[in-house]
Amino acid sequence: MGLFDMFTQEIAIDLGTANTLIIHNNKIVIDQPSIVALDRTTGKPIAVGEQAKQMQGKTHEDIRTIRPLKDGVIADFHASEHMIKEFIKQIPGIKGKLFQPALKIVICIPSGITEVEKRAVRDSAQKVNAKEVRLIYEPMAAAIGVGIDVQKPEGNMIIDIGGGTTEIAVVALGGIVCDKSVKTAGDVFTGDIAYYMRTQHNLYIGERTAERVKIEVGSAVEELDVEIEDIPVQGRDLITGKPKEIMVGYKEIARALDKSIIRIEDGVMETLSLTPPELAADIYKTGIYLAGGGALLRGLADRLTKKTGLPVFVAEDPLRAVVRGTGIALKNIDKFNFLNK
Repeated sequence: MGLFDMFTQEIAIDLGTANTLIIHNNKIVIDQPSIVALDRTTGKPIAVGEQAKQMQGKTHEDIRTIRPLKDGVIADFHASEHMIKEFIKQIPGIKGKLFQPALKIVICIPSGITEVEKRAVRDSAQKVNAKEVRLIYEPMAAAIGVGIDVQKPEGNMIIDIGGGTTEIAVVALGGIVCDKSVKTAGDVFTGDIAYYMRTQHNLYIGERTAERVKIEVGSAVEELDVEIEDIPVQGRDLITGKPKEIMVGYKEIARALDKSIIRIEDGVMETLSLTPPELAADIYKTGIYLAGGGALLRGLADRLTKKTGLPVFVAEDPLRAVVRGTGIALKNIDKFNFLNK
């Protein structure tokens, strides 16, 4: 180990459309929304993460909140760079240090990413004093985080439903054999709920409210084993313009999300149809693993089981499966030859 290595900090980043998670010293030290609040006149960032999320939908004309990532890739380079920089500054082991240490970073990226988008992720990381940047595909990170031994000559199917994309992949021998990246995920679900409220109830609700509805009564099926109570939803009446409250139940939300879930089901079936027969035989025995925030949608695993005829398992703590896998990849950086330099 050289002298320079002693001053190098290793971090693993799950740079997500909805949330950014960072692992440092085998611990998740940052778990915050991927949102930045900017001053419209100067363009300078005011807040990031949770603080910026509190401002979402409540800003005046001098402040705007943006999400630097769209569909799993960087849409606003300047804002994403600032967000990564601020999150790294908040890491307990780095916070308060006179000089920012050199960083060795592993970042996960969607499998359907282009070379230009890859470069944007790499450049963002290098701007924060990263001496070495490795990239890992999200489905591979999710598979490792779920506990699959990806190096084995055995096929496993993983579905990672994040905020911007749903990554569906079959992994074996440390590589992705076939995959499909569907741009239907958590953000689209949130949009579906807001659209349903507008068209069915003439109620205009904000993104944060739609997100809350999705978490509290979101469902992929209209018949659940455990009944969930209806919840009150407040917004603006589109006819009278007055604030209004209605009660909403999971059955309505299941109807609102139906078309988007069909798109995910189609992606799963397409990936299965491309799977080599030997790996398909493995998947028949091992089943399908669900990770990402979308895996928490009630009844989704049952619905996918019905569609595919295969057992579907939801990962333990699915929201953190990808960052856990990225952290394991960081620790075994020399063992995993699939990490992109």
